Order: sequence, then C-alpha cells, then structure tokens
Amino acid sequence: MNWTQQIDGYCERLEPGLWAEPINALTNAAFLVAAWVMWRRVRGQDLPLAMALVITLAAIGIGSALFHTFATPWAAVLDVAPIAIFVLLFILGANLHFWNLSLWPALGVTALFFPYAVLTLPILQKLEWLGSSTGYAPIPVLIAAYAVALARRAPTTAWNLGIGAALLVVSLTFRTVDEPLCGAWPIGTHFAWHCLNALMLGWMIELYRRHMLAGRAARG
Repeated sequence: MNWTQQIDGYCERLEPGLWAEPINALTNAAFLVAAWVMWRRVRGQDLPLAMALVITLAAIGIGSALFHTFATPWAAVLDVAPIAIFVLLFILGANLHFWNLSLWPALGVTALFFPYAVLTLPILQKLEWLGSSTGYAPIPVLIAAYAVALARRAPTTAWNLGIGAALLVVSLTFRTVDEPLCGAWPIGTHFAWHCLNALMLGWMIELYRRHMLAGRAARG
C-alpha cells in the first residue's frame, strides 16, 4: 500500500492539496468543542472512563482533521482508529455500569462487537443506498439494541441511548448523501456529519455521566 497516495472520497475535494476540503477540515473543530464542553462537565467527578471518552473524542477531531487535509491512507487510519476506540470504550462502560458486569465478563461482552460487526456488515452491504456509511451502520443498531434491553432496568438511560441512536442515524444520513447530492450541492454534506456526530458523541458521554451520578445518588 502506498501510504502517501491521495484519497478522493468526498464531494468537496476536487483536487489534491491540504486545503482542498476547507469546510470538511474546519468543521472538525466541532469535535474539539464537544470534548472541551464534556471535559468541563466530567472533571472532578471521579469518572475515569468518561474522561477517557473525552480524550478519545478530542482525538477523533484531530484524526479527522488530518484526514481531510492530508487525505492519505496513514491519515485515514488516524481518522478511523479513535472512532473504533470510542465505540469499544463506551460498550465497555455500558457493560460495566449499565449492566453491572464485573471486569472480565464486561471485556468479554465488549469483544463480541467484532463478530457482531462481521456478521451484520454483509447484511447491511445489501442496502446499497448506505454507500460508504455501511461500515458505521452496525453502531446505531447496537445502541438501539442496548436501549431496548435496558428499557425496564434503567429507563432514563435507555431513553437517552435512543436519542443517541437517533442522532447517529441523522448524522449518518448526511454522511451517506454527500456524493449522491454532489451535483446539486457542490460543497457536499460531509461537514454536517462532523457537526452532528460531535453532538452525538458528546451526548453519549453525557448520558454515561448522568447514569453514573444517578447511581451514586441512589446509593446515598
């Protein structure tokens, strides 16, 4: 693989160069803003996993900014890796604190994300309209599944997870229509994915924070 080869995968990019996607690049600031807001809300509350999610959220913004400027395979890895880490950290937190599993069972259930993704991707790939967003599609499905499963055990958290899943579906919609609408909307819609996804990821940290604080309050 040529790690320095230019990747042209978005409507806004018409030529090589660091600033060929100025809107896509600059809107990654939304992730940094969301991380800053959540850092202020999480700090001092003894929530190490939430703080790890905040740091990872900032890394998502940095990685995505690198990808939308350098647009190379190495930058693509830095774009995708923090997202994967965020997903796995959140699943781990959900297993530990929504389901009250001990560490090793929680890690084991978290590891099931990999076979889950492998099994669901071929099904989702049949939905051709998902396009380049197919790889992300298992995530809102999983969030919704957790929401349904937690509906009786933790109804408020379940409702908040449902909001997160809905935000991600809307966010993914903007990501999906970037290329199909390119002729009518030359700047593309990928920037809206950044803004809404930053909101969604910040919300996921917030709902985890609220669940943890509610649990502490219930225990007195």
